[in-house]
Amino acid sequence: MALRQIRLSDDEILRKKSRTIDVVNDKIRQILNDMADTMYNSENGAGLAAPQVGILKRLVVIDMGQGLIRLVNPEIIKHEGEQEVIEGCLSIPNVFGKLKRPEKVTVQALNENGENIMLTGTGDLAKCFCHEIDHLEGILFTDLVTEYIK
Repeated sequence: MALRQIRLSDDEILRKKSRTIDVVNDKIRQILNDMADTMYNSENGAGLAAPQVGILKRLVVIDMGQGLIRLVNPEIIKHEGEQEVIEGCLSIPNVFGKLKRPEKVTVQALNENGENIMLTGTGDLAKCFCHEIDHLEGILFTDLVTEYIK
């Protein structure tokens, strides 16, 4: 188990666009495993993107209670509907806000073995897909907040 330091909102790396991964190899799998360990070790962590641990690569891990999802080069290819959600972020501790996200999203990515996968999420999983993929573009949830929650 290797824990990585979670970067906080004042770290400029969180505002940079992540690079696409050409080959899924043992090094990429190790980063994904470290990210999962870091997420599970954090209070209330349901997802983590590589920039949050200082790595500008298109990697995401998510666990909404149905098991770990590891995504390489994830991309939202379809979205439907709208939902108002409350979000927080491991990189912005103790800050929560309301914003709008799609109700349903379909994500295309590679898994940890380099195989093409397509996943569809609704509700909280759709929210989490959007939140983590935004991190890969240098977007923080606070950029989209319509109202902060105290």
